[in-house]
Amino acid sequence: MARKIYVFDTTLRDGEQVPGAKLNKRQKLEIAEQLARLGVDIIEAGFPCSSPEDLQAVKAVAEQVKGPVIAGLARALPQDIDIAWEAVKPAERPRIHVFLGSSDIHLQKKLRRDRESALEQAVEAVKYAKKYCNDVEYSTEDASRTDFEYLCRVVDAVIKAGATVVNIPDTVGYAIPEEFGAMIAKLKEKVPALNNIILSVHCHNDLGLAVANTLAAIRNGAQQIECTVNGIGERAGNAALEEIVMAMKVRPAFYDAYTNINTKEIYRTSRMVSRIMNIPVQPNKAIVGSNAFAHSSGIHQDGILKDRSTYEIIRPEDVGIKAHKLVLTARSGRSALRYQLKELGFELQEEQFERVYQRFLNVADRKKEVTSEDLKTIVEVELTKVPETFSFFSLQTMSGNTILPMASVTLLKDEEKITESAVGNGPVDAVFKCIEKIVKKTAKLHDYDLKAVTTGTDALAEAMVRVEIDGTLYSGIGTSPDVIEASARAYVNAFNRHFAKNGENHP
Repeated sequence: MARKIYVFDTTLRDGEQVPGAKLNKRQKLEIAEQLARLGVDIIEAGFPCSSPEDLQAVKAVAEQVKGPVIAGLARALPQDIDIAWEAVKPAERPRIHVFLGSSDIHLQKKLRRDRESALEQAVEAVKYAKKYCNDVEYSTEDASRTDFEYLCRVVDAVIKAGATVVNIPDTVGYAIPEEFGAMIAKLKEKVPALNNIILSVHCHNDLGLAVANTLAAIRNGAQQIECTVNGIGERAGNAALEEIVMAMKVRPAFYDAYTNINTKEIYRTSRMVSRIMNIPVQPNKAIVGSNAFAHSSGIHQDGILKDRSTYEIIRPEDVGIKAHKLVLTARSGRSALRYQLKELGFELQEEQFERVYQRFLNVADRKKEVTSEDLKTIVEVELTKVPETFSFFSLQTMSGNTILPMASVTLLKDEEKITESAVGNGPVDAVFKCIEKIVKKTAKLHDYDLKAVTTGTDALAEAMVRVEIDGTLYSGIGTSPDVIEASARAYVNAFNRHFAKNGENHP
């Protein structure tokens, strides 16, 4: 039968230790309420003795948040434990979490004491906390660098003193998955009392192995995982809650374990924590990053449209994201473009689609990403095109505040390239004169409008012109990431309207 794994969330304590991420009482309450909706089993609401403000914030969480166990952290000191109890005692299910270093490095360099006196302090701290609260967790800080035999002695002693949860932290992210998993298995073998309480792990990410170490511990008998939303925390952070939970959900047969997390609340929780703590989520972050369900490769997009399981092992909806995202770039293929056009409400004939596709490639070659607004504009321009007597091919311009603006423009007519050069009052004026030379007609410019269709420095520009040709006004429109090219396309479009209307057989 699959084992229940308890999720101990320490976003409000360890996560808050990120520089600049300090939370006030209202913010802690907001995140804690969401963590309860997410379904975590334990919320470590803070370190009450660290400040009067944190004491009040933890107390507020204990008073108002229902469902999860509410824990407060304390050093193995009576005064810390007193304050922790004051903070969590209003909770429906309070827990005092006591910790003390166990590695020789911590004992000698930080605590300035020997193993035996530290062991005695640990036992006394658990007994003291037990007077207040039945649920007491004990953490052997820096366990992964602790002498194993001494670690076994500490664990056995604190269980006998009354600890209901024992936590084995990889405090500095030193462990390797195979090693850490083996240590958990060996610890359970050497300390039979662990079978009567909950064995927990708390892994840091200094080597990028926090999630891997946590999963290895689960495989070897750990029953509680300590983690944070988005993996935030001291230094390189903690094991990411969303990654551990989804690994277990995607590979249930491998882990033979489950959590009570409502995975559809994962994305919402991630964004809330990111917003309130002002810690951005990296785009390629597993599960919750903006690119986690984004596909830009044409091959991947084609596979996704045929069957999502080709390139997605998690449904976006399962973590609270509405759908996967097809990012249109120069690598996108026809399948992805057709899909996005259909999503925007465009049903194109094959000939129309090919025109749009070629124009799309032209834009995508010069933009990192083609947005929906870009695509709408491309389609609208292509679908309103008149028969092209001339079509734009290329241009070059040279201008500056100390030289005369010059331009060279090449247009296609019946697949023949025609090139002309000209100077003007500015680069756009020079381009317009080149076009007039090629089409052998002049026009009087009445209106010229240029705007950005989308936002950003690589926005698609839309140029609109109204010109008078042989006494009649014609409108022209053109788009391009390059404003001068957009202007040139608009000017050519206006002349093509003139030729189409008058049925001229242009020489």
